[in-house]
Formats: sequence, structure tokens, C-alpha cells
Amino acid sequence: MTRERSRRRLRRRSRNALIAASLTALSLTASGCVVVHGERVRLPAATRAEAAKALAAFTDAYNKADKAYDSSLDAPYVTGPLADIDAARLKAGHANSPSGNANHTPLKLTDAKFTIPRKAGWPRWFVADARGNKGGDFRWLLVFTRDGLDERWRAAYLTLAAPGSVPEFATDGDGWAEAVPADSARPAVPPQELSRSYTAYLQNGGKGFADGRNTSGLRADRRKAAKRPGLVRQFIDEPLTHGEYAPLALRTADGGALVFFSTHHYEKQTAAAGTSVPAPNKDVRALTKGEVKQSLTLESIANQVAVDPLGSAPVRVLGRVQGLTAAEGE
Repeated sequence: MTRERSRRRLRRRSRNALIAASLTALSLTASGCVVVHGERVRLPAATRAEAAKALAAFTDAYNKADKAYDSSLDAPYVTGPLADIDAARLKAGHANSPSGNANHTPLKLTDAKFTIPRKAGWPRWFVADARGNKGGDFRWLLVFTRDGLDERWRAAYLTLAAPGSVPEFATDGDGWAEAVPADSARPAVPPQELSRSYTAYLQNGGKGFADGRNTSGLRADRRKAAKRPGLVRQFIDEPLTHGEYAPLALRTADGGALVFFSTHHYEKQTAAAGTSVPAPNKDVRALTKGEVKQSLTLESIANQVAVDPLGSAPVRVLGRVQGLTAAEGE
């Protein structure tokens, strides 16, 4: 074989290999068998059908757990602050009514609207905004999250907001929302700093938050409670910012953000000498360790939703749900 014939054969083999590779790639594309790396590509967190299915699954599990006062029935469907609040509520209910919840009324969520961000990486998450048959006219806002395709969607945040108070979201041409990074400096407060800012405000006041029931109103309630004769009340507020308690934020149409965030709280009640702490109710007693004599420390978790605007305008806390998780008597 001459050198020229050898070169022609090598060129022919290379061309055939390239054609074969091209045909293989074309067949994979046509059949839909294309690998997409979600860690790098911005994709919708879920389809709207998947979001609706996740909300229905959560509601079904929530109702079963509430009826039986059994946290194991909805534990696979909740996480983060909601899991802590819900588990403690069901634990207290079971302690006081082992046979189940005689006053159970099934939760029904209707008129559900889903806001689903397009994002890269994990966790993926979305917001459900629905009308509930409990809580009056308030809208139920739930944030569902998961850390992988093989995981179940779980509700991490549950707050209530007045109708019309939730701002319009920024969306692309396909209707997908925009997730705001935790360290974004565009809102007045970076989402990752909002829990720290809020707990600092509850302790010391300031101008970073707009007046309302969950801000100036909460501080006023604490001052009033502290004036009760013979009883000292101390409040400690701590931020929660990592893991299942990390803040999640959506871009609003005006460039700000709607932020869901968590906080951790303690209230210690100490009675004056010769007196005793007011007897706690049966649900508190069910979660209390130790004997309540001179003091009672209440531990709770809260989740909030707030409008975090552009510029220097104050943050508006739209909704807040706080639940007792433990107590200790001394």
C-alpha cells in the first residue's frame, strides 16, 4: 500500500466516524434522550402540574396527621420551620388526646396560584398561594422545596397574608419567576441578612421595618407583657439562616424581593419571690420538661414573609406564623 493510499483510507475512516457520531447525536436529540446538567442550566423548578400535585399531596398528609395527631403521617412532606412547628403542635395534641383530634376539620386549599422560579442548581423551590377554609380571608402562602430529582417536594414555609398584599412578581416571557440570590444587594436588605436584621429590630427597635402587627405591634405587646406586676419576662431572638432554614426570595416586578425567612425565639417568665408563674395551658404543659415553679422558658420557631424593597424604604412584614416547639420549667 502506497503512502498516498494510506492517507486516503485514514481520511475516509475519520469522515465515516464523524458522520456516525453526528447521526448518533441527532437520534438522541430526536428521541428526547438529552442529558441536561441542572447544576449549570437555568430551568423551571417544577412544572405547574407538578406544583399542583405537590400541594395536593401535602394537604392530604397534613389532614391525616391533624386528624390522628400523628406527626409521622406528614413528616415526609414538611421540612424547615414548618416541620418544627407542625411536629410540636401534633405532639401536644397527641399528649392531650391520644385517640386523635375530635375537632378535626379538613384543610381545603382552593384557587391556588403557583409562582415558579427558573434557576440553576439546588435546592429547587416554588411558592403556592391559595385560599384556605381556615384563617378567615387570609391567603395561605406555602414554599415547597427539594434538593434533588429523586426527592419529594416538602413544604418549608407556611405563612398567611392579607388578600392583595402579595406584590406582583417579575416573570419572563414564559411566565417563570426569578429567584433572588441570598447575597443580592439589590433589595434594601440582602435576603441572607433579613433574619438577623429582624431579630435585631425585635430586640432594639429601629427604622428598618415598617410599622405593623409583626413589627412595632409585636414590640408593643412585649412591652405591655413586661409590665405585669410580680412577673419578669425576658425575650431572646435569634436568626436562622442555614440549611432547611435558609431564606428564599423571589424578584418582584418593581425590582425588590419577596423573602421567606426563619427566626428562633425564647421567652423566659420568672415569678417574684413568694409567687409562682401563671399555670400554662395544657398544650404548653405537654411540651414542658421539668417542674414549673419560679420560671418557665418557652422556645419557639417562626417563619415570616416580607417585602424587601429597593433603596432605603423599610421592609414590610406581610405575614408571620410562630409556634411553640419546647418549654422548660424550673
